[in-house]
Amino acid sequence: MGARTSVDGLRLKFAGSPSLLFDELALAVEPGQKVLLLGPSGCGKSTLLQVLSGLIPRAIDVPVRYDSIEIPDSWGYVFQDPDTQFCMPYADEEMAFVLENLGVPREAMPPRIQAGLTQVGLHLEDPHVPIQSMSQGMKQRLAIASVLALEPEVLFLDEPTALLDPEGTSQVWETIKAVSGDKTTLIVEHKIDEVIDWVDRVVLFQHDGTILADGDPQQVFASYKEQLQAFGIWYPGVWQDYVASAAYQGLRGDAAQAEPVSGIAGSGEPLLALQELTGYHGREPKIKAGSLQANAGEWIAVTGENGAGKSTLLQSLMQLIPASVEGYELSGKKVRGFKDVIHEVAYVFQNPEMQFVTNSVFDEIAFGFRKERRPEQETEQKVQEILAEFGLKEQQRQHPYQLSLGQKRRLSVATAMTKNQRLILLDEPTFGQDAANTFAILERLEHWRKQGTTLIMVTHDMDIVRYFATRVWHIERGRLTADTEPSQYLRALEAADDKQALKETQASLVH
Repeated sequence: MGARTSVDGLRLKFAGSPSLLFDELALAVEPGQKVLLLGPSGCGKSTLLQVLSGLIPRAIDVPVRYDSIEIPDSWGYVFQDPDTQFCMPYADEEMAFVLENLGVPREAMPPRIQAGLTQVGLHLEDPHVPIQSMSQGMKQRLAIASVLALEPEVLFLDEPTALLDPEGTSQVWETIKAVSGDKTTLIVEHKIDEVIDWVDRVVLFQHDGTILADGDPQQVFASYKEQLQAFGIWYPGVWQDYVASAAYQGLRGDAAQAEPVSGIAGSGEPLLALQELTGYHGREPKIKAGSLQANAGEWIAVTGENGAGKSTLLQSLMQLIPASVEGYELSGKKVRGFKDVIHEVAYVFQNPEMQFVTNSVFDEIAFGFRKERRPEQETEQKVQEILAEFGLKEQQRQHPYQLSLGQKRRLSVATAMTKNQRLILLDEPTFGQDAANTFAILERLEHWRKQGTTLIMVTHDMDIVRYFATRVWHIERGRLTADTEPSQYLRALEAADDKQALKETQASLVH
């Protein structure tokens, strides 16, 4: 049976923030309820989960006050970023750590570990695999498996499928629904299509952390659609509304009638060209690709299942991991190592914390300008423009680690603006974003593309492929299996009734 969790009179403020995030907030969740927390990025949804679970202030030192609070005795928490969750270096050891705390005998652990991993679609030949060698999506499945192994009364789910492909997202939500039973469940999730018919309550927040609506999901969506649109929150049909909007039509120009982008852009000598590439994790090859090229002004979407090798491809192109590359050229110059890449290519990591090097949001954006020794007045002006464009002005004095995952992602993309490289590699730049910030990021990237910047972007979002990409590289089991136009790729997906059919259609696309 689930447990009750509640807080009354909550007041909270992050250091460096000019105002309270919550001011006298009250929220109670009854046993067994399934509650979806909705609101714009940075409104405090994840922070509220951390307060209700007791992580704030017990584990995360944030100034907080409340009149009363009920923290459940038995709870499990799935974080946005799985790397913050692990205690052990290997997948089986992470699961064993949980079972050991539950008093499970050692001899009973192996079958329970295997069952727990299989339950979330994590099929490992040998579960004794280093966690850091796994893709972010695989890590997210492991984090969910370890939490479900606790059999908690209350589940706190902070975008548990943010890093998963569409198939993985459906599998994980099916699993959560199957095992949650009468557990109390609080959810922060942008992919609401998977949960909207399952949750029995929606709490809608405004930018300042106040509650605008609290009630039946259908009633909230019907009565507050105008506010949902204004806040930029994901709702059913949001992409259709966006592509019919003046903003998208303006991007596409006269030729756009809410139709997918088609045709491979760019001409002349390739910006990037290589004959053959093999990227390694340790001594094991993780990605192989034959002849590749990218022209100026292309938007190449890199697609494939979690763990297929998409991030590894980007890391190999950036020379961040050992890679055997034949005939690798950028702007007609041979690439022999990282020093030959850094001035031509900007990289936006899947985990934004990996690229932060300063102690404030302002300094993070200013870092590139200051390194170029630009005048401080010019730097100040440029940084303020970028802060405003990415909705980070109020957070400019905060430490980057204090931001929500969506804000961290926006900051990581914003820092790429300061370098003016001709090629940008982006690893899932829109995950964890609300609709407004997703579209704002995509519009900024499209602006760069029209100026001749080449974009190579890992994504699981087929709407991005449909409405923004000019080309698709599909990766399957460590190999680039298709290099094609978005329209062809999407037709192949729609025609595939199962994985075998998909493999056959992809084979016909390779060239």
